[in-house]
This record gives sequence, C-alpha cells and structure tokens, in this order.
Amino acid sequence: MKIGVVTFPGSNCNMDMVHALTNDLGYEVVELWHKDSDLQNVDAVILPGGFSYGDYLRSGAIARFSKIMEEVIKFADKGGKVLGICNGFQILCEAGLLPGTLMHNESRKFICKNVHLIPVSRTAPLTASLDIKTPLMIPIAHGEGNYFLPEAELEELEANDQVLFRYCDEAGAVNSNANPNGAINNIAGVCNVGKNVFGMMPHPERACSADLGNTDGVNILKGLMELVAAE
Repeated sequence: MKIGVVTFPGSNCNMDMVHALTNDLGYEVVELWHKDSDLQNVDAVILPGGFSYGDYLRSGAIARFSKIMEEVIKFADKGGKVLGICNGFQILCEAGLLPGTLMHNESRKFICKNVHLIPVSRTAPLTASLDIKTPLMIPIAHGEGNYFLPEAELEELEANDQVLFRYCDEAGAVNSNANPNGAINNIAGVCNVGKNVFGMMPHPERACSADLGNTDGVNILKGLMELVAAE
C-alpha cells in the first residue's frame, strides 16, 4: 500500500506525517510536490498541515489551485481516499471536496495544545471502528480552525452522519468549554457525502509515537489505511 503525502510551499507538517506513516505505522510513503501532475499510483492521499503559500488571501485558497490538486480532485471524484489535516482540511474545503469553511479562531489567537475528541460518525469508515465512548487526546495547532457552514447545510451534514469528530472534555462531554476555536456544534472533522474524503483540524500524526507519550492518533490513521486495504 502506497500513501501519497503532498508538500506545498509553506507545509510544515509533511515530514511529521511521513515519519508517522513510515516509522510508527510501517506504510510505504510517496512524497508528492505541489507542481506534480502524477499521483504515482498511490492508494490514498494525505494533505498535511502547515501554511500553504503563506496562507495569503485565506488558508488553503491558493493551494486549492495548485497542479497537484487537479489530480487530487480527479482521484477523489473517482472514489479515491483523501485525508486533509489542519491546513489540508482547509484546502479540501476551498476545493469543494468537503462542505463548510474554516474561519479565524474566536479568540483571534493561534492555539497549540492537546485537546480531546470524541468519534461521531458510525457510517464513515475512518471513524466507524473507533469507540464513541473513549475520548482521544490529539494536538491542535491552528489560527483558523473555527468550522462553519449555514444552518440548512449543517442540518444536512448532521443528518448524513458526516461529522467525524467533536471537541469534548477529558470525560467525553461535548460542551462549549471544550471547544478551542468556536467551531459550530464543536465540529473538529467532517467527511463528504461519499465518505471517501475526510478532513480534521487536530493532528493525529503528532500522537503516534510512544516516545511522545501519546499514541491516540494511531487508530485514526490506521482507519484510513484499513479502508483502502479492504477494497
């Protein structure tokens, strides 16, 4: 199984993801560049975090038009599995592959800390096997993680079971105190209607090594790989 990890100018979590996939999970990784026009027959694509193109205009707005994204969109439209983390999530929203948008944090401050997430969707393959009663501790590091979409679209998102994760407290309670950025309905990650494109603001690749004292991110990334392997 080959996993493609895309690097844009300004990406800074690409090597974190490469290290987690290869060293912690044992997968083959293909490093893809923003100017590439060939996905090299990868089985899944991951868009990592960072500040693509300096986050000029708004996060992900320029990266959405990069050459590699033309191929990622084609890949996703054919059912290919795509995961966007943090800035990668923002890019997928800008590209129209995921619903909603990511606005500035309510505090207007960059936030870098551990948060807790509760898996939500029972039909999205990325989270279907995760225990909905066991909160996951996953780091965040963003200034624009405030997920938003209009009320009618939010109702549709919830009805379609497209919410992957919600911010919660250490006990698993979903409340405003556990919401680090003001995201609507405490949403930390979503998927598309076809449930083959996934996005989340927290960084599971930073929670994959026992050396870091946290491996809660392992099963999230394994979920993507197991989804591909099952096909």
